[in-house]
Amino acid sequence: MYDLAIIGGGPAGVAAGVYASRKQLKTIFIAAEFGGQSIVSEDIQNWIGTVSIKGANLATDLEKHLRAYAKDIVQVQKGEYVKEIKGSNGNFSIITDKGSYNAQTVLVTTGSTRRQLDAPGAKEFEHKGLTYCASCDGPLFSGQDMVVVGGGNAAFETAAQLLAYAKSVTLLNRGDEFRADPITVEKVLKHPNMTALKNATPTKVTGDKFVKSIFYKDAHTNEEKEISAPAIFVEIGLIPTTSFVKDIVPLNKIGQIIVDPRNQKTETLGIWAAGDCTDGLYHQNNIAAGDAVKALEDIYVHLRAR
Repeated sequence: MYDLAIIGGGPAGVAAGVYASRKQLKTIFIAAEFGGQSIVSEDIQNWIGTVSIKGANLATDLEKHLRAYAKDIVQVQKGEYVKEIKGSNGNFSIITDKGSYNAQTVLVTTGSTRRQLDAPGAKEFEHKGLTYCASCDGPLFSGQDMVVVGGGNAAFETAAQLLAYAKSVTLLNRGDEFRADPITVEKVLKHPNMTALKNATPTKVTGDKFVKSIFYKDAHTNEEKEISAPAIFVEIGLIPTTSFVKDIVPLNKIGQIIVDPRNQKTETLGIWAAGDCTDGLYHQNNIAAGDAVKALEDIYVHLRAR
């Protein structure tokens, strides 16, 4: 019986694993891989304490950091997928594709995956001008024309962020109404370098070695039009990696784990969650790591009070 099971190998999971070791909590750490979503980024410039790092190198550093402190306290199970969690506070069974483990408490840090743009060229030019992380890659295109695909809050917040250093930002929204909050839409559209197009469905992404332009279809005229831009930022939603906990913790309508932001507790006693798999308002590597540390502190208090 472990004190704690940590599920997920991104910044949140690793931060929790390091703290679990330092607090001498006997832990089973289960991760399909290390690094999280940022593993594919060519240049991460906002990981605090590191000026610039490739996503693959960040993944390596995270694993090294955890293993340096794990010793005989944290058992690392890499390349293993959790299929289901059963039980209740004090006695959870974590069932994976290779076996099962028992733990008194559980911390879920499995993150999410970006909903992919379904258009010819999108896959070919991913990380070659087409990206799903503005905070990671936006500054690389400073002073250039940029395109944002999406119409929700995330898309408009991304546009606002890019406007700080872009020559121009054009947002493509499939429908005739934006899904973002009206106040957010109004604020972003006031910027002189911002353009938003409704009823614009992306049809293809073109380029050579890197992106050169994106084509879209005007739903009203059926015309296909081209926007030249070396940078395309896709914000059409996230798919939380939470299917394995859907029967044991409450999820919101898009599948995120509902947590108390003060301590990251779920509504199920004995289970906490942190990072992009939760309904937290903002999702970033640094935020995920901080939320996981917060959760670990609360888990420690919970276990010591038993």
